[in-house]
Amino acid sequence: MGENTTTIEKMISKLLEEKKFATLRDVMNTMAPADIAIIFDSLPAEKMPVLFRILSKELAAEAFVEMDADLQESLIRVFSDSELKAVVDELYVDDAVDIIEEMPANVVKRILSQTDRDMRKMINEILKYPDDSAGSIMTTEYVSFKPDMTVTEAIKNIRRSGVDKETIYTCYVTEKDKKLIGIVTVRSLLMADDDDEISKIMEENVISVNTLEDKEDVANKLAKYDFLALPVVDRENRLVGIVTVDDAIDVIREEATEDIEKMAAITPTDKPYLKTTVFELWRARIPWLLLLMLSSTFTGIIITHFESALAATSVLAAYIPMLMGTGGNSGSQSSVAIIRGLSLNEIEFSDIFRVQWKEIRVSVLCGLTLAGANFLKLVFLDNVGVAVSLVVSIALAVTVFTAKFVGCSLPILSKKIGFDPAVMASPFITTIVDAISLLIYFSFASMLL
Repeated sequence: MGENTTTIEKMISKLLEEKKFATLRDVMNTMAPADIAIIFDSLPAEKMPVLFRILSKELAAEAFVEMDADLQESLIRVFSDSELKAVVDELYVDDAVDIIEEMPANVVKRILSQTDRDMRKMINEILKYPDDSAGSIMTTEYVSFKPDMTVTEAIKNIRRSGVDKETIYTCYVTEKDKKLIGIVTVRSLLMADDDDEISKIMEENVISVNTLEDKEDVANKLAKYDFLALPVVDRENRLVGIVTVDDAIDVIREEATEDIEKMAAITPTDKPYLKTTVFELWRARIPWLLLLMLSSTFTGIIITHFESALAATSVLAAYIPMLMGTGGNSGSQSSVAIIRGLSLNEIEFSDIFRVQWKEIRVSVLCGLTLAGANFLKLVFLDNVGVAVSLVVSIALAVTVFTAKFVGCSLPILSKKIGFDPAVMASPFITTIVDAISLLIYFSFASMLL
């Protein structure tokens, strides 16, 4: 795929240089909007406006939506007012909102100046909702019917107004006050008789979300029920918009990226890696590294406290890295599994004791296996003696047990008190387990040696 894209990029650049615009238009018309956006990202800035003007209005708008914010801003700054209006007129409301949220104030002002009154009203309606809510990702462009309409009237309605709607497959049935009472699919319309009333063929058990519901929960609900769109209602069950599956995919991707960054102890950012400056990367990473570095000083304090034990049996120091590393890995395994379960709503706070009991049994099996293998290695390969081998192996088993218990408990507890469970991933779990493993290790060493 990468090689094909590179070949297309070279061909388009050559056609631009040779000014073969008719051929170029034919080539671009065969491409998907997302692929066109990739082509624009690789072009020199001076060639982008020329290529954009070659595209048809509809294709240009679709490709514009797929571009990143920096590229969109660059194009907007070179657009004439008529060109900007042509693009804006082709945008769906939710796409226009997404673009406006990424632009600086002077660019936003110019975009809004080229939108009509109704469009501005819809944009402002969506912008008033919190960033992480269903209202912020919904579109107000949907097809709705009255319950007393016939199938023939409904199909005419779709043909008349559907061209401006984001989806026409799922349609919504509302009363006079826009109260949502049912849904109808195009399939059910095509299969019904022409004179059937919508009220007779509509599905009345409607699954909907509230405008203030978390957008991640909305995306998960769309995935759970395999819907193409989900109605968004206010507190009086009045239909105010819909969330479509493409927006849900964007939310899931953003949330997954954010969780991965948090699990790696990095402040989340919206920019792609290659477009993030060195200073921005430093700023995202250094606070966490400072915090983890300071917290890691506890391990040094513990080693200093037990320096007499190390002096008496210096061989103990050789197994500290193995013990800390195994404990950190064990804790990370449990924490990552639980964090994933929490993000998919497979695990709730009420499940904490079931989770802990399961991890206790897993930790016993893992701990005994690792301790047994380690004991044999120490006795027969390292020749350190049975006493030291027992201390290291017993400490290893207890460390694995403790690490898995801590690793499964902390994410659930952190979510309960309002923290993001993803924060309680590898770096923090490892730091905590490192200190605990040393305490366990030296405690057994002091008692048995």
